[in-house]
Amino acid sequence: MLEGGCLDVEVPDAYLLPAGLFPLTEGDVVRVEPSPGRVSALYRKASRSNSLLVTERCDNYCLMCSQPPRSHDDSWLLEELMELIPLISPETRELGITGGEPGLLGEGLLRLVERLKTHLPMTAVHMLSNGRRFSEEGFAQGLGRLRHPDLMVGIPLYSDLPEEHDHVVQARGAYDDTVRGILNLKRAGMRVELRVVIHAFTHERLPELARFIARNLLFVDHVALMGLELMGFAKTNLPKLWVDPLDYQEPLRAAVRILDRAGVSTSLYNHPLCVLPTDLHPFARKSISDWKNIYFRECEGCSLREACGGFFASSSLKRSRGIAPVRL
Repeated sequence: MLEGGCLDVEVPDAYLLPAGLFPLTEGDVVRVEPSPGRVSALYRKASRSNSLLVTERCDNYCLMCSQPPRSHDDSWLLEELMELIPLISPETRELGITGGEPGLLGEGLLRLVERLKTHLPMTAVHMLSNGRRFSEEGFAQGLGRLRHPDLMVGIPLYSDLPEEHDHVVQARGAYDDTVRGILNLKRAGMRVELRVVIHAFTHERLPELARFIARNLLFVDHVALMGLELMGFAKTNLPKLWVDPLDYQEPLRAAVRILDRAGVSTSLYNHPLCVLPTDLHPFARKSISDWKNIYFRECEGCSLREACGGFFASSSLKRSRGIAPVRL
């Protein structure tokens, strides 16, 4: 209840929030913690970027993870989400499932997806997973048997070489688990997106990775080639990870060409148009969540501003030398 509204004292667990605390609208869902005096927004009806954080635990330790994992018991998150889902507007177009690694929930993840299917059958669900738990065929089949009408699993694959992928995710054997997970999910009838974050350890072999996908994983539903978000471990490891997008234009162009010619649906995420060659502009998408999306002063007056996805708020830490307004 916002200050200035009508508070019915007969309603149990009603709280009066100060005006201007943060923007709330009808249909938003919040968590209220009275003792520390904390209010957290769990769902915003007007947002295009609602995600369900299911755990902070993970079995990878990626060099550029924007939300570093934490090893603690956070099983309460799942139970809270099970209560949240029926409160979410059925008009919501898309929800994300994120972590940590959702696969670590085991059967709990299947319960969550089933609840989403029951209460929000018209809402698309995009799950971010490292794919490793789905190397267990029975688990992948269990997800497939739920027959969610619009679920895609986004899985990172950072190299065609196992040792390079394992180095990026800091987990020996992760490559084999991930590839088996992808295969098992497709056998189970699931839609799979491959996600490649581009940085100093991944950009040089983008064409080789694209050829590997075109030859061995042609059945995936989408490939996203993604710019780096400078948060979490990416911020800590920035000197090792940073490469200016201007300096990987050629391997990026070659990778997109290979995938496109093979008929693989391909997108570029987290890349402002001014740092991309014009022939790659049709592949660029507005992909940054609304709550962390910004434009720089240079964007004022740019002819491509409306079509451009802009920048992560964290991009001010390290900027491409190619950032400049485009005049048409």
